[in-house]
Amino acid sequence: MTITTISSATREVHIGFDQPFVIIGERINPTGRKILAEEMKNGDYSRVEADAIAQVEAGAHMLDVNAGIPLADEPRILAEAIQLVQSITDVPLSIDSSIVEALEAGLAVYQGKALVNSVTGEDEVLERVLPLVAKHKAAVVAISNDETGISEDPDVRFAVAKKIVERAADFGIPHSDVVVDPLVMPIGAINTAGVQVMALVRRLRDELKVNTTCGASNVSFGLPNRNGINSAFLTMAMGAGMTSAITSPLHPEVMQAVRGGDVMMGHDPDCSRWIRAYREPVAEGEGRGGRGGRGGRAGRRRSS
Repeated sequence: MTITTISSATREVHIGFDQPFVIIGERINPTGRKILAEEMKNGDYSRVEADAIAQVEAGAHMLDVNAGIPLADEPRILAEAIQLVQSITDVPLSIDSSIVEALEAGLAVYQGKALVNSVTGEDEVLERVLPLVAKHKAAVVAISNDETGISEDPDVRFAVAKKIVERAADFGIPHSDVVVDPLVMPIGAINTAGVQVMALVRRLRDELKVNTTCGASNVSFGLPNRNGINSAFLTMAMGAGMTSAITSPLHPEVMQAVRGGDVMMGHDPDCSRWIRAYREPVAEGEGRGGRGGRGGRAGRRRSS
């Protein structure tokens, strides 16, 4: 089975078909967050620090760090944010930028093996990003679009993913270090978006044998009760073979869906992680069996 290993200086995370699903916290991203963008631009990372801590406490296994702020020094800001986050938590990071210079600055200060987010199928982008990934022995997210844009045809998106995997191999990057993003489209606008992604994820697993990730919240854009849709999507995507997702762990129903999916997939032996997360605390003075140490009554069959 394909295993993608991402690490910080002291911790490893394994993304794989027989591994627990990996949640990559999405909150450290100034896109659509005006206050955060202004703070980061001015060198104030207090909100970045708070978001990092909150996401790890909520159950994120990795954190995505993005510093895409218009008219700002993205390479400097991204490097500073990465150094800060690595100083307060030991989870591995996804370095998120479409600017090669920013990726280079982030990788230069990163401690461990990072996940570079991302590379697309355009030849020019491949020739600039893949050598950088290879130089730093990182892993990379492969976005399934190219010069022609995002196709609604899963076969076209598969072909783009295959091209990126093959081009990565030319630079000495193994397929185990390529995590494909099949591109999740809003299901409120494209009713077949869910079916398309599930079919594509299965092909990526069975034919290319690569791990996958996505921006999970894209699927619910424009709909009410987005976390309900996101939760349903994630459990179905897990069943189709998806192995990680960039999403917010701060929504309990999303984390519950992922943990429940791990149980059903056999990736939580003895349900130990589920039990640790959700068992009710034992009240003071009570034994594990219930009040007065006389547990088990609720589980006994009544005689007729």
